[in-house]
Amino acid sequence: MATITVLGAGSWGTALSIVLADNNHQVKLWGRSEASTREMNTLHTNEKYLPGVKLPESIEATTDLNDAVTNSDTLVIVVPTKAMRDILKEVTPLLNKPVTIVHASKGIEPETYLRVSEIIEEEVPEERRKAVVVLSGPSHAEEVSTRQPTTVTSSSLNLEQAEYVQDLFMNTNFRVYTNPDLIGVEIGGSLKNIIALGAGMTSGLGYGDNAKAALMTRGLAEIARLGMKLGANPITFAGLSGLGDLIVTCTSVHSRNWRAGNMIGKGKTIPEVLDEMGMVVEGIRTTKAAFHLAEKEQVEMPITKGLYDVLFNNKQPEMAVEELMGRVKKHEVEDLKLGETDPLNDMEP
Repeated sequence: MATITVLGAGSWGTALSIVLADNNHQVKLWGRSEASTREMNTLHTNEKYLPGVKLPESIEATTDLNDAVTNSDTLVIVVPTKAMRDILKEVTPLLNKPVTIVHASKGIEPETYLRVSEIIEEEVPEERRKAVVVLSGPSHAEEVSTRQPTTVTSSSLNLEQAEYVQDLFMNTNFRVYTNPDLIGVEIGGSLKNIIALGAGMTSGLGYGDNAKAALMTRGLAEIARLGMKLGANPITFAGLSGLGDLIVTCTSVHSRNWRAGNMIGKGKTIPEVLDEMGMVVEGIRTTKAAFHLAEKEQVEMPITKGLYDVLFNNKQPEMAVEELMGRVKKHEVEDLKLGETDPLNDMEP
């Protein structure tokens, strides 16, 4: 039995706490709301984020960060990317021993273009962390919390620690694979939110399955294009944190990014969307970061650019679609050159 702190008592943090509690770990779930933590400790529910779900009584919710972190073996950080640095600055002085830091957040920091694992490495001194591990993959909190079959990926530069996290979470409902490609796992998990915004937008505009299939397929191509430029393994994008995460986020009403895009396609403004949803929509912030990162790395990402123009330059969604469809003709596999430049040639058999 491990002593684990989950930082972030939203839907995903609560769902992961359920998985860990089911595995008989000692779980402290930290959040900022006194009312919410009181509800979780007395009624064993979190109705705001997971209505109708009963939490294991062993989960201890708290607003006391020092109490949550002290003597913990493992930190599982499940806060929005924009809050990551702030929470790390609060937590780091409280660590009294090296801990495994797991993050389940998906995004890229707009100002620095850093992935979440890189933010953690900047903020938490090496002597206070055993390793940084990312937990990612196709997983809606609403389904995980009701113990529906789910598969995810544990990724770290430290394979032993990735396997440790695999063991922490894995059970008959929640299957965990390992993948050493930390860059690919984080890029796939972050950028799929952009494509999910686009998928929701096409539905909001009244387009059908053809448009969604085109967007998802070509969206995966540009995710892989940027990921490979940053050093990712192309095979990762055919896996759980690439294609898998893309499917679940682009095709489900559980996806807040899909819902936000759908509302935008129907004519609502960004402030109206965010006000109505009442939750962070990571894809909006990630679109801005990915657009500028692609420019910096000179990587062509036409879908990301189109969405960036809709979100930040007031372009009409219909016009963005028209421009995407009117682009110069291309070969479908223009990024995959056969021969010595084929990235698959560098893979072990």
